[in-house]
Amino acid sequence: MTERAADVAVEDYAGIDPAAADQQLNDKVGLKLLEATAERVVGTIPVEGNLQPYGLLHGGANAVLAEALGSTVAALNAGPDRAAMGLELSCTHHRAVRSGTVTGVATPLHVGRGTITAEIVLTDDEGRRTCTARLTCVVRDRPPGA
Repeated sequence: MTERAADVAVEDYAGIDPAAADQQLNDKVGLKLLEATAERVVGTIPVEGNLQPYGLLHGGANAVLAEALGSTVAALNAGPDRAAMGLELSCTHHRAVRSGTVTGVATPLHVGRGTITAEIVLTDDEGRRTCTARLTCVVRDRPPGA
């Protein structure tokens, strides 16, 4: 994908229900998609607005970023007539982040007919790893007409 993040509509991704396009959690956390191919999906979220009570990036925000990027990798690998849905997400939080942005890079580890697993590495503005996540999605045939 060569489009800039601002030019990419959520409806362009495999399996997005247009009726839910304006209700995306990704928008609420400020996710910006920078790159999306079947081999690599990159996105960022701001720390500001995604804090927990101690002034640190909320671990749930890490999970939202990881799931969004990993699910996109899975959808792009699943194919146009298949749907990928999150089955299991694990996140290891290595380092706290207080400001700036967090960048996530999702890459597929396993692409099979029934499951797709992605590794998602999150880093701070200095390039330090802040979280490592793994997402497994189940892949199913899309119902006719869906």
